[in-house]
Amino acid sequence: MSETVRVAWDETLTSYNFGPGHPLSPVRLDLTMRLARSLGVLDHPHVTVAPSPPADDDVLRSVHGSAYIEAVRRCGADAARVEPGVGLGSGDNPAFPGMHVAGAAVVGGTVDMARAVLEGRTQHGVNIAGGLHHAMPDYASGFCVYNDVAVGIRWLLEAGVERIGYVDVDVHHGDGVQEIFYDDPRVLTISLHETGRTLFPGTGHPEESGGSRAPGSAVNVALPPGTDDAGWLRAFFAVVPPLLRAYGPQVLVTQHGCDSHIDDPLAHLALTLDGQRNSYAALHALAHELCGGRWVATGGGGYAVVDVVPRAWTHLIAEAAGRPLEADTALPTQWRQHVWSRHHRSTPALMTDGAPATYTDWEGGFDPADALDRAVLATRAAVFPSHGLDPLR
Repeated sequence: MSETVRVAWDETLTSYNFGPGHPLSPVRLDLTMRLARSLGVLDHPHVTVAPSPPADDDVLRSVHGSAYIEAVRRCGADAARVEPGVGLGSGDNPAFPGMHVAGAAVVGGTVDMARAVLEGRTQHGVNIAGGLHHAMPDYASGFCVYNDVAVGIRWLLEAGVERIGYVDVDVHHGDGVQEIFYDDPRVLTISLHETGRTLFPGTGHPEESGGSRAPGSAVNVALPPGTDDAGWLRAFFAVVPPLLRAYGPQVLVTQHGCDSHIDDPLAHLALTLDGQRNSYAALHALAHELCGGRWVATGGGGYAVVDVVPRAWTHLIAEAAGRPLEADTALPTQWRQHVWSRHHRSTPALMTDGAPATYTDWEGGFDPADALDRAVLATRAAVFPSHGLDPLR
C-alpha cells in the first residue's frame, strides 16, 4: 500500500461559510491545515492530500430529498432567502452564496475518503471539514446543511459493507446520523455528548437505543456538564471498545468535534487537548484491531477556532498518519506569527494543555452515587444486553 492516510483538502472547503460572527468559522480549517503543514505532518510520504470533489445530486439523494436539495440551491443563489420548514435562512443556518456547492464539496470529501478506504487505496481517510452530523434528510440543523457523514456511510453500505461502526465524540449529540440509521442493524451509532437536558439538540438519551428492527444499534452516553478528561475517558472506555468488539464492524467511521474542550464557548464539558488526543489514539487502535485499519475520520464542531481546533485536528491527522506528535511539541513560530498578523490573536505555545489525561477503568467498579457513573450505567443497561454483554461487568 502506497499511503497510510488520505486527507481531503482544497481551499474550496473554506467556502462553507455562514458569514462574519457565525461560530462555525472556516478560519479553523485554514489554521488546522497550516499548522499540520508547519509541523511536517502532511510531508510524510505516506500522507496524500487530495482535493474534495463536490458530490453530485445522485450521491446527495442517497440521504437527502430532491426538494430539499433544490431549496439549498435557491439559498445559494440568494443569500437573503429564507426557506420555511427546512431550517435554511435561520439564525443557525443562514443562507450564503454558493451554499449548495460548498455543502456538496464537504460531502464529496467524506465520500472520497470512504471510497479510497474501501478500495484499499489508503488505510485511513480524514476530512476535517466534514462531520456535519445534525443535518436531517429534509432540513438543515445546527450549522449542518448536508450530512456528509450519513452520505459517506450510505455510500459504504451501497458498496456492500455489512457492518459499520460510527463513533461520535462531538459535545453535541449526533442526532442526524442516528435518525437516518436508527432502524438499520448494519450501522451501530455511538455518541458521547453533553446531556441533551443542558445542550442542543436536546436528544441523545440512553433510552434512544435503536428501532424495532435494530435494537441496541443506537448508543447514547449523555454526560453531565463539567465532565473532565478523567470522567470522559472512563465513560468512553466503559462503552465504546466493548460494544465495537461485540458488533464487529468492517469499517470504522468517526466524528471528532473538539467542542468538548473546556475552552469551547458553546458547551459545558471540561476536556483538555490531551484527553481528546487519547481518544484519537484509542479509535485508531480499534480500527486496526477490528476493521483491518479501515477508518474514515471527520471533523465536526469546535468553536475555539484558534486555541483549540487547529491543535486538536493536527493531532488527529498525525495520529491517522501513524506519526503521532509528542504532546509537548512546540507550535512553530511561523504559524504563531501568521495567526497574530492575520487574526490578532496570541496562541498557546505547545501542542498540549499539560493534563495527565488519566482515568479509572470501569472494571474496578462503579459508584451509583456518582453522576458520571450513573450516566454510563444507564447507557450500558440500555444497550449492552442487545449485544450479549453484561451491563454490570
